[in-house]
This record gives sequence, C-alpha cells and structure tokens, in this order.
Amino acid sequence: MEKPWVKHYDPGVPEHLNYPDQPLFGFLEQSARRFPERACTIFNDRVISYQQMEQLSNRLARQLVNLGVCKGERVGLCMPNIPQFVLAFYGILKAGGVVAALNPLYKQAEMSFQLADAGVKTVLCHSAALPVLREVEAAGLIHRRIVTQVEDADLLAGAGEELIENHQPAQPVGEIGLLELLQQAGEEDTSPAVPVQPGDPAVFQYSGGTTGIPKGAIGLHRNLTANSVQFRTWLAGREGCETILTVIPLYHVYGMVIAMSMGVSLGARLVLCMDPRNLTDVLEKIDRYQPSIFPGVPGLYHAINQHPEVKAGRYDLHSIRACISGSAPLLQEVKDTFEALTGGKLVEGYGLSEAPTATHCNPIQGENRNGSIGLPLPDVEARIVDLETGQTELPVGEAGELIVRGPQVMAGYHQHPEEDALSLRQGWLYTGDVARMDAAGYFYLVDRKKEVIKAGGIQVWPREVEEVISRHPAVLEAGVAGVIRPGRGETVKAWVVLKPGAACSQMEIQDWCDEHLARYKSPAEVEFIGKLPRTGVGKLLRRELIRLDREAHQ
Repeated sequence: MEKPWVKHYDPGVPEHLNYPDQPLFGFLEQSARRFPERACTIFNDRVISYQQMEQLSNRLARQLVNLGVCKGERVGLCMPNIPQFVLAFYGILKAGGVVAALNPLYKQAEMSFQLADAGVKTVLCHSAALPVLREVEAAGLIHRRIVTQVEDADLLAGAGEELIENHQPAQPVGEIGLLELLQQAGEEDTSPAVPVQPGDPAVFQYSGGTTGIPKGAIGLHRNLTANSVQFRTWLAGREGCETILTVIPLYHVYGMVIAMSMGVSLGARLVLCMDPRNLTDVLEKIDRYQPSIFPGVPGLYHAINQHPEVKAGRYDLHSIRACISGSAPLLQEVKDTFEALTGGKLVEGYGLSEAPTATHCNPIQGENRNGSIGLPLPDVEARIVDLETGQTELPVGEAGELIVRGPQVMAGYHQHPEEDALSLRQGWLYTGDVARMDAAGYFYLVDRKKEVIKAGGIQVWPREVEEVISRHPAVLEAGVAGVIRPGRGETVKAWVVLKPGAACSQMEIQDWCDEHLARYKSPAEVEFIGKLPRTGVGKLLRRELIRLDREAHQ
C-alpha cells in the first residue's frame, strides 16, 4: 500500500518501529530502575518518585490479589488527576486486572450502566464519588470500594521504603481506605506472581462507536504500549528529561496514554492538575514546573491565549516545546497565538477510544496543514472508502469513511459481537468518521458518518458548517446538527456562542454562511446559547443539542 505521508515525517521518525514485548506496566518497572529518584508525579508540591510508585503499586497489586481480584477481572477506577490514579492504574494491571476507568462526575445512571456492563466488583475511588457509588452498591452491582482522599497524596509522597503509618478511621461495610490497604501489605515490595501477557486486556474504555450506544472498547496491553512508543517517537521524547503537564483527565484514554503511559515510558515528571477549569492553577504549575509537553484540547489553549495575565506577561510559558491538541477542531488562530506565546509547537491530532488513543498527528517540526488532523503515525495504515459499502477505496480528495489498521487498534468491544462485525473488518477499524486525504497524505475530518445531515436529501457535514460559523468575528464557537421539522424533514440548525460583549443576529449568521457555503448548507435556524455541551475532554455532544431541541418543540 502506498503511504505518501511517510515523506512528510519529521527527521528521525521512521516508517516502522520496534515495540517491546511486555505488559504496559513494564514501562514503570524500567523507569523505576533507570530513574529511581526522579519524580514520577508532582501534586500540590509533593513528589512521588519512580521508585516509590513502583513499590506502592506492587503493594497494592498484592493486596488486590489477596482481596480476590482475579486475572482478567474488570476493576473500576474513579478518580480525578491525583497520584492515587497512577498508583491504582498500575496496581490493577500488575494484579492481572483490567482497568475500567470512570468519570468521577458521572451520575448514578451513567455509573451503574458502565459498572454493570463491565461486570465490575471492586472500585478504587476518590471520596467525592462515594455518594453515587453507594447508590450503585445498594443495587448490588459492586462488592467493595477502596477509597482515597486528595490529602492521602501527601502521605503517599512521604512513604519511602517504610510502611505508611497513618491511622485510618473505620470504614462502612464494603469500604476500605487505600492507605489502610497499603499498610496491611507488609514490607515486601515485589509484585504478585500473576502472569500478565502483552495480549491480555488492559483497559475497557467506553465509547459510542459508530452506533452511539456506549460499549467497552477492549484495549490490550500491546495496544497501549504501541501507542505510547509511537508518540514518544513522534514527539522526539527525551528519556529522563521531560516534564508533562497532565491536565487532560487520566480516566480518558487520551490522558491515560499521551500523558501518563507515554510519560512513564520516558521517565517524565507528571505534573498533575486536578481541575482544568482552574486556569490560574494551570498557569502557576506551568510557571513553577516548566513543563516541556502539554497535551490538551483547543478550548484550554484558547483560554490560556485570552487570559489577561498571560497577555500581560505574568507567566513564563517558554518551557513548552510540544503540545498535542485533540477532541475538537483546532482553529488556526488558536494555534498561531499559542505558539507565539510559548515558542513551542501546537499540533492537531486524531484518535478514538477504539485505537487507544491516536492514529494521526501533524508533524511537530514539519508542515502543519490548516484544518488537517495530520499524518498516520508509524505503522498505521489509513484509507478512505465509500460510505455505502466500505469496500471501495476512494481517490485523493474525495470524502468517505476513514478506516485504519495498526498495532494500537483494539481487540473488539465487550459483549458486542454485532458491533465488532461492523467496526472491525479484516483487520481494519471502521472509524465512523468521514474524512478525505490530500495528495501528500494529510487527512482532514469532514464529519461523523452517523451525524451527516440530509437536508432535502442532500448530505451536509455539520463540522464544515461549524468551522465556517466559528470564523465569524462575533462567534466564540458553534455546534451544528440536524433537527426534524414537520413538512421539511431534517433541517440544519446551528447553536452559537458569542464572544463576550459581541452582538449578532440570526440573519447575520445565515448571510455569513451563504457567503462561504452552498445555500443548502446554511442553517435554517440559529439559536444563541451561553455554552455548548461537551464531554470531559471537550468533544461536542451534538446528540445533547438535538435532545434539547426536541424537548423545546414537544
């Protein structure tokens, strides 16, 4: 298969890579040997070294086995970005468990669905999630909760080689404190003798797939290992030298792989930010710890660009050399402004939970093409095929479904063989995303296959309309989706967030679209709102916009 994109790789990035034949936690073991005293995590100015993290995760793994966690058992992990997440993640894997990461902000129904679907019996959680988890436990879905508080991080940082000496208050039935569990582990620092192989499941990451129904995408150890190696190569990562600002939630595969796993493979310092909305805290951590790598989302980079104290030069951002932006389109203005402020590179990438976590990225040093998600990573094959059958490869420049094949592609969905048959065909992952490729091998997203609007029977890609509206001088951001109207069928509607202090009318938005788009693509309706609904990593929830519209017209 011809791969025109390889010619545009940065110097030093090869077409093919060698991947270690090891479970994912092998990276932590290696960094603990090579950089024992180097900081693994930094949180609230307290440090846990690589040696400490290795020892603590070994102890936790032994205790999980003692509690009855079996190889292949799914274990819930429900925490924000705190050191205990890193500890629990590697402890679960070393015990032979499979990490089923959960958003700590989930409500009871969301939490219940994922825990029941994955068959989770044990959950390691942050105390703030306890009220919801106790509701879930009352329904008989989980058997035990291992609980930690933010303050526990300070005690873990001081653990060293000695047992943690911290009195834990009595826990309710079915609950045990994480520190108490580590206390009971004894002095031995070896991991349990559980034979974990590269081909064993490592994570369940819940995704809507191509049907929109949440399913557990099964990421094998080798999948996450491969993607970690791909990105450390793409970013020209320097072992024992990098500092990664970890703002992206670790419970999402984006943060889990690009920040945590890749960082651990490099022996990098992980500077943990618990609340990405606290922009002052984020900026102070940049100023204090001088991170070199900063994965994020466009909204975060835009907020930094617009922060008055950043504009005033209050914070030193010049340590940042490489940033990967994902989950939403990166506007050229945001990219250019951020790069001017930092002197580093901000590039857009593309990924999905089914290939944890990414398959494409723009070069760090080479050419970035406006609106492009970049080039397939080493060892990734990518094609554009027709939307109807998925069999015919389309010519350069023509839009169709993006399919990919590579070492990071998942094993399949948990208990969804019918979805596997749709999404995995002869080794190819059918992404459900509509894209095109140019002659040089740069790829461009057009839209989600299932979110295509058929206005008057003609296909309209919401993303294309969103990008046009977002370029209007008064617009901060926009969401577009198809809504049903009696007598008209599916109709293009836009939800628009204006910049602070800006004013604009529906007619102005429509006239703007008419200038830049075919008339049938222009929104028939425009609604101005204060904020667009997004996921925890910034992905636009078009289905939520459609739901709000449906409720308003009932």
